[in-house]
Amino acid sequence: MSKSSGAGSGPAPEQSTGAEQETGGKRGSAPEPDVDQGLEDLLRFIRDARGFDFTGYKRSTLGRRIRKRMDDVGVRDYADYRDLLETDTVEFRTLFNTILINVTSVFRDPEAWELLRREVVPRLIADLEPDEEIRVWSAGCSSGEEAYSLAIMFAEALGIEESLNRVKIYATDIDEEALRDARSGQYPAKNLESLSPELRDKYFERHDNRYVFRPDLRRRVIFGRHDITRDAPISRLDLLVCRNTLMYFNVEAQNQIVDRFHFALREGRYLFLGKAEMLLSDGERFEALSIRQRIFRRRPGGSATPYPAIPMKMRPGIGAETHAVSRTRQLRDLILDAAPGAAVALDEDGVVVVINNEARAQFGLTAHDIGRPFQDLELSYRPTELRSLIDQATHERRTLRVNGAERRLGSEVQYFDIVIQPISGGQGLPVATNVTFTDVTLATQLKAEVKRVREDLETAYEELQSTNEELETTNEELQSTNEELETTNEELQSTNEELETMNDEMRLRSTDLDEARAFLEGVVSSIAAGVVVLSADMRVRSWNRGAIDLWGLRADEVLDEEFFALDFGLPTDALRRIVQECIRSGKRSGPVVIPAVNRIGRSIDCSVNCSPFDGHKGGVVLLMEDDSEAGGG
Repeated sequence: MSKSSGAGSGPAPEQSTGAEQETGGKRGSAPEPDVDQGLEDLLRFIRDARGFDFTGYKRSTLGRRIRKRMDDVGVRDYADYRDLLETDTVEFRTLFNTILINVTSVFRDPEAWELLRREVVPRLIADLEPDEEIRVWSAGCSSGEEAYSLAIMFAEALGIEESLNRVKIYATDIDEEALRDARSGQYPAKNLESLSPELRDKYFERHDNRYVFRPDLRRRVIFGRHDITRDAPISRLDLLVCRNTLMYFNVEAQNQIVDRFHFALREGRYLFLGKAEMLLSDGERFEALSIRQRIFRRRPGGSATPYPAIPMKMRPGIGAETHAVSRTRQLRDLILDAAPGAAVALDEDGVVVVINNEARAQFGLTAHDIGRPFQDLELSYRPTELRSLIDQATHERRTLRVNGAERRLGSEVQYFDIVIQPISGGQGLPVATNVTFTDVTLATQLKAEVKRVREDLETAYEELQSTNEELETTNEELQSTNEELETTNEELQSTNEELETMNDEMRLRSTDLDEARAFLEGVVSSIAAGVVVLSADMRVRSWNRGAIDLWGLRADEVLDEEFFALDFGLPTDALRRIVQECIRSGKRSGPVVIPAVNRIGRSIDCSVNCSPFDGHKGGVVLLMEDDSEAGGG
């Protein structure tokens, strides 16, 4: 699936000749000419201020995109545009949308996908144990069509049930807006043109003028923000798909990305690139299965290191011990800046000395805020009053915690667990304070969702007491699902991007209630007798399998229709009396035996009982049975 992306999204492709496209991703190609120093300064500012690192992009395409945005706002040079970005946060988002142009659709480049389906997927499945997990990464997933294409492909190869149990697809991108579209799984018909009508109807449900990907397979696709030039790669992969993304990076960045991909793939597993990319100089590590369709296989052996080591060059007059200390400090600073939780550190005078990458991205802070008094920042009093807590923690020399602090961003709400930790010096006196923010929005929403589902389940217990044991089993399944989520979180803690991925997911948002509803509908459908539920205005609200078998009318033919106006083998007017009596008395009435004609045209004696429906005031439940069969038995 072709798209343009820096870690999934990127500048739109330039026009190029066939020869240029053939070698667009070749490692070791000629470097780009030097670019304007003002552009370099602007790129470093964007990286430091917002955590988006575009320094690895090809300057020709990147410079053209930024210049286009500068022309739109009437700015002539890069320095003036940087001043605009410092004062206008909305312009940052507009610039990113200009740079990160997403071009994608389901099964784009059908010939390449067909080869993958026909040749690669059967080999991959044959090499694994029957119950072994299949791990797939769509790097640069854009708005999600590629990830859903992979889900469809494996569901067709394995069957839906086995695919639900075995296939896990990670889909990442640097563009948050594209990820929001991807998580919704909703697309116009144009994006699904490569699908046959049969596959489209099998894997998508139509809602108005859009199509929504089926929920069960959607839960096997995990979306998250990830920068392939900076973040740790997802590991132990069986298939890695990154199409038409490498072509937007310079040679150095391409080499680093391919190193990470090599680490991420298991030996003998597969890499699927776009048609504008090649690995012509990487034959020792990747075997080409199809040069034309850009499908490669990782050869056995090779480096097990996902990142190039941080160089520490010795300088004259400085001993190895000094360099070891310097290297340790450098690593410590890098680890702190890349930590998944937001962190801000203050010195003993309350001046900001450290702001890590997540804090900059989460709270709109910049490198210019370092050196400012903490009390001057909005963060000091929002999402909660921190100034007094910092004073208290310093005075009492103990760590304080604030759980579930609420932060509102327009219509959105975030929740944070905050830890205020005083740092003591050699004599035990406080010398600094570290404030960390853990985003618990997902956990808080899940708790609220679970609470709501439990309330709905309790209502269901009251309506159908005879299904209590089955609903308890459903509740146990929900608890198991939560435990599975916890296990998944523990697995994802091994890498930063997996934790971010899981924090962004709300896979269990509506599953609990859907399972309960499906179960209750299954119970009603499994009753052999005909069960018909009427609302207060005598319209059909439920028509079970027994009623279908008895009278030959499908549920979609009768739902919301006026019961006494229906024309089928039962003379419904004969039931008006017992229905009115049931509604009036609030008690069960009947049975009455009414001559009728069943769906095959045979005359029967139909026994009908009428009971009040507690779930709908004024409604009734009709239980219909073939009394002639009972009599014959």
